[in-house]
Amino acid sequence: MVSLKGSLLGPVLFNFFVSDLDEVLECTLSKFADDTKLGGVMDILAGCAAIQRDLDRLESWAEKNLMKFNKGKCRVLQSSSVERDLGVLMNDKLTMTQLCALAAKKVRGILGCLKRSVASKSREVLLPLYSALVRPHVQYCVQFWAP
Repeated sequence: MVSLKGSLLGPVLFNFFVSDLDEVLECTLSKFADDTKLGGVMDILAGCAAIQRDLDRLESWAEKNLMKFNKGKCRVLQSSSVERDLGVLMNDKLTMTQLCALAAKKVRGILGCLKRSVASKSREVLLPLYSALVRPHVQYCVQFWAP
């Protein structure tokens, strides 16, 4: 048996293997690497029923393909105030308010440190420091987030 751990081939084969996962689902299924998220609205009875049907379909798919979902990592976002998803904190409204507040607090601290410790206020000095120390916190997870 060939080990695929740490190779590029492993994720490619995994994505190919699970490509049919969402063909028969009513709700929204999001896949990223080995994370799978089922999304739907539970505010009406029909929405709850659709999510339950999709959960049953996913369970059947997993059994048929000899795979298992890690039920210990499963969460109902409605019953949890905040969840970390791919490193991003989201609340039950799927907004990143808490993440933005934490990023802003961290950025303010870095900017305060720069203000106190850097004597030169020239663009040539501050721009590289800002780019290296501040920008990554402001742009965190912007690339993949698509509500």
